Amino acid sequence: MPTALELTLLLLATSVIGVAAVRLLHQPPVLGYLLVGIFIGPHALALVPDTPQTRELAELGIVFLMFSIGLEFSLPRLRSMRGIVLGLGLTQVTLTLAATLGAGFALGDLFGVGLSGAFALGAALAMSSTAILMKLLVERMELESEHGRRIVGVLLLQDLAVVPLLVIVPSLAAPAAQLGIALLIAGAKAAALLAVLLLGGRVVLRAWLHLVAKRRSQELFMLNLLLLTLGLAWLAGRVGLSPALGAFVAGMLLSETEYRHHVEEDIKPFRDVLLGLFFVTIGMALDLQVVVRQFPWVLVALIVPIGFKFALTLILARVFGASPGTAIKTALPLAAAGEFGFVLINLASGQSLLPEPVRQIVLAAMLLSMLATPFLLTLGGRLALRFGGSEWMLRALELHRIAARSMSTERHVVICGYGRSGQHLARMLEQESIGYMALDLDPDRVREAALAGHTVVYGDAARRETLVAAGIARAAALVVSFSDVRAALRVIAFAQEMNAKVPVIVRTQDDTDLDRLLAAGATEVVPEVFEGSLMLGSHALVLLGVPLARVIRRVRDARDSRYSLLRGYFHGADDSDPDAPAEPLQVRLHTITLEAEAAAIGHSLRELDLRATGVEVTAVRRRGIVGDDPGGTLVLRAGDVVVLRGTPEALEAGESILLAGPH
Repeated sequence: MPTALELTLLLLATSVIGVAAVRLLHQPPVLGYLLVGIFIGPHALALVPDTPQTRELAELGIVFLMFSIGLEFSLPRLRSMRGIVLGLGLTQVTLTLAATLGAGFALGDLFGVGLSGAFALGAALAMSSTAILMKLLVERMELESEHGRRIVGVLLLQDLAVVPLLVIVPSLAAPAAQLGIALLIAGAKAAALLAVLLLGGRVVLRAWLHLVAKRRSQELFMLNLLLLTLGLAWLAGRVGLSPALGAFVAGMLLSETEYRHHVEEDIKPFRDVLLGLFFVTIGMALDLQVVVRQFPWVLVALIVPIGFKFALTLILARVFGASPGTAIKTALPLAAAGEFGFVLINLASGQSLLPEPVRQIVLAAMLLSMLATPFLLTLGGRLALRFGGSEWMLRALELHRIAARSMSTERHVVICGYGRSGQHLARMLEQESIGYMALDLDPDRVREAALAGHTVVYGDAARRETLVAAGIARAAALVVSFSDVRAALRVIAFAQEMNAKVPVIVRTQDDTDLDRLLAAGATEVVPEVFEGSLMLGSHALVLLGVPLARVIRRVRDARDSRYSLLRGYFHGADDSDPDAPAEPLQVRLHTITLEAEAAAIGHSLRELDLRATGVEVTAVRRRGIVGDDPGGTLVLRAGDVVVLRGTPEALEAGESILLAGPH
């Protein structure tokens, strides 16, 4: 029996090797943890014993995962995606549970699995991997695509569905005659816990964290964070509920405070490491000998659920308005198993709802299913192009829109990504009367910016055909304003292939990938960290009494040594305001089209007094002409597009005045 230190070192060493190996293959770390567990577990090399202490430590990973989900819980986000979440997501989970219960009823006790075990299996089957799919969608820049939004909506509902399932599954061990009472008692306990904590806990927690934050001690803040998470997990366990449910409530409580983002960063290392340990223990639970002996059944348990979930999600996606290609790209990745499936299987096994042979078969099938998730996501795109009847047409229409917007431009700038950096660049180009074509994958951002008169279209800049449609062959420059290095390398490669003379400017977070980007063909790389340090240093020098002219010269010399393109460019420049004040986190732009019945028509901006609501009218577009910073005497007309700037609350109040009039 290894000592605690030896066990920890062994787990760390094997995890490092396993995760490094899967990352070399560009696969998620989860797969590395699972494979490590399989090989070092008691059923393979037997390097680590499968003890209750190991499993209890691993359960902390689920506690912190549920805490993170509670922390990210957002009612506005849920409302904005309610069509997908409550439509596609809820229907998929409900019908999966119903189908599994139906199969359990039809088969009876053929495999020693009763209706309670069938429900637990259905709950596990309904889950997909949030950890793997979210990472893959981000890496492929598909998070804001049509299928990406649907996948995220379904994953959000599945994560929320885990909360009641954590209450229901442990209660299924009660005798059939007492099952209803057991479920009612568990539900009442959960409702009481949620009511007490959410109604009374918010005020107390906010006041307490404010006191802790005033002490300005990172250690004290972290201790309180761990105490809250583990304390509520312990409290939930004491009243007969899952500790993970208590952690979820802790996350929800903190999500309503101003410390949410700070907490998220602090808790991430604990969550990732402990969650990795959980996946290691899942791999350790797999008995390879049982899998080999029962391999035909493992294949059945792999193929049938994937096939069923794919068909069900495909049909539901079509019912809820997805095109055939989008439905395929949505359904296939969601057909694989997820990490919460393992949690529910463990709960069911702990309550003796599943016979051990069935558990081993299901575990093996779920592991293989998760290993296949990245390939299913890639396969979904290929199948969509082959069998999605309208996919080629949609892709062609998308490219046609891009080409139509860029056709009249010559010597323009192609901007890849229209976030803050891209928008600031576009304003500078407009001021110099230089044309541009911006590409972005956020449909909401594209819609609002296009309404405001900006030359931006929906398109993936990391695709060759998109850059061709954007007129890369005629472009004067190409700017990559997003900080995804992998995507930037693809953009540079395609740009070099189609127009080797076009200069390429790339934005990065830091200098880590500077040499790779320059070697790939980037003309210049602009690291945010470098520019931020220059501004930090220049402001510090000015406040310390160094003459402004000397500070400007220092900044110019630093830039001269860093950027080959700007050498000599700043000579004689007098940047009197080198760094504008940072905007508040929540300030954003929003466009409103005034229809004929809008209350604001016929009124001047001064009469409407929108500034009283906290919003600013930055521009008004009328008949295709954009007027920036309009005066108070401007009278609004039907068809005007008004661009507002402010916080979400202020924008809502301003929109209400424009459309419905003051209350």
